[in-house]
Amino acid sequence: MSVISVGQAVILGAVEGVTEFLPVSSTGHLKITEGLMGIPVDDDAVIGFSAVIQVGAIAAVLVYFYKDIVRILTAWVTGLREPEERYHHDYKFAWWVIYATIPIVLVGLAAKPLIQGPLASLWVVAASLIVGSGVMWVADQMSRHKRGEDDTSFKDAMLVGSSQILALLFPGFSRSGATMSTALLLDLDRVAATRLSFFLGIPALTGAGIYELKDALGTGVGAAPLIAGTLVSFVVAYASISWLLKFVAKHSFNAFVIYRIIIGVLLLGLLGTGVLS
Repeated sequence: MSVISVGQAVILGAVEGVTEFLPVSSTGHLKITEGLMGIPVDDDAVIGFSAVIQVGAIAAVLVYFYKDIVRILTAWVTGLREPEERYHHDYKFAWWVIYATIPIVLVGLAAKPLIQGPLASLWVVAASLIVGSGVMWVADQMSRHKRGEDDTSFKDAMLVGSSQILALLFPGFSRSGATMSTALLLDLDRVAATRLSFFLGIPALTGAGIYELKDALGTGVGAAPLIAGTLVSFVVAYASISWLLKFVAKHSFNAFVIYRIIIGVLLLGLLGTGVLS
């Protein structure tokens, strides 16, 4: 019998789709939702399920940014064949995404027992939500928001890409929150920071989903819940991406900071009173 039903998978897919690219921690919200539904958050199959349905959200990015991705890949392939084309920013950017993904892959493989063990805790999620809120607020206040997407450099990509490790080790910190905060500290504007976060998340999250697929299928989650959760995640994430890009063009990240603190404090209360364990 599957540890996650199709109905629960639909709910978790919706939560994943809404929160994956908002700087509020999709992992944290998934763990909270799983806990409220009585699903064991540290079960290998559940962890695998969470990684797999992320692929639905990533698919939404691929579809939403299809033209940008084709442009970047075309420039990269052309540059591999024709040295004179390697000055193009899109060619360089493609390599930067590849290089910036290496740190999180190495840490993810090396620290997997820790990530799926002691750090897979709702107490860690609560603390990370609150601490990450402070980081995000400071980054947004300190940033001069003066650099656009065309001004990004190899250094920017490596620093922003490496910051994903924070979310990997501390579920609740938020991959989007970590990458956007780092980009803001590098003085990128909010839209550029958000788009860079999207692009850098594609290989890391896709790789995680594929890597965890064997655990999700082999230890308690059937194909039906996986398919349902992934499809719902795709649809909801597409709408979430569209909304977020419009929102950050005109607003600060303060609303997300406040929301994260509220959720973090609420989670601490639920844990402290024994409602969640």
